[in-house]
Amino acid sequence: MRPAIRPVRADDLPALVALDEVCFGSDAWSAGAWADEFERLSEDRVILVADEGAVVGYAVLLVPPVVEDVVEVLRIAVTPAERRTGIGGQLLTIALDRCAGRTVLLEVASGNQSARALYAGFGFEEISRRPGYYGGGEDAVIMRWREEL
Repeated sequence: MRPAIRPVRADDLPALVALDEVCFGSDAWSAGAWADEFERLSEDRVILVADEGAVVGYAVLLVPPVVEDVVEVLRIAVTPAERRTGIGGQLLTIALDRCAGRTVLLEVASGNQSARALYAGFGFEEISRRPGYYGGGEDAVIMRWREEL
C-alpha cells in the first residue's frame, strides 16, 4: 500500500524533527528551525508528508509568490526502512505538480547517488556545484528542473 501524501499538520512536528535527524545526522535541522518552517507555512513554505499511519517521508518547498519563477526544494527525505519503495518519487511528483510552469532548484550531496538518480529520472539537470559545502568537504550539486511546455 502506498502512503497518503498530505499537507503537514501541527502534530507532525516531532516526527519530522526525528526523521530529519535519522536522514541527515549532523546536517539535520534543529527543532527550532523546523518550528520556523511551520511558522512560514502560510507565507512561502509547503510541507508535504508521506503518511502510513506514521510519517515516513516529507518534502519541504520554498514557493515564492507567483511573480517569481523559481521554486526551491529545501528538503526531501524518506525513512531508511521505506527507501526505494517509490515514496520519494511520490513526494517529488506532487511537489513538481505544484510547480507547473516554474523552474525548480535543489541541491544534493555529490555522493548521494540514489537521490541524484531519482532527480535525474524526473528531468533535473546538474547546473552547478558548491565545492566542500557539506561536512567532510563533500560538494553540493545544484540541479534544475523546468517543465516541458
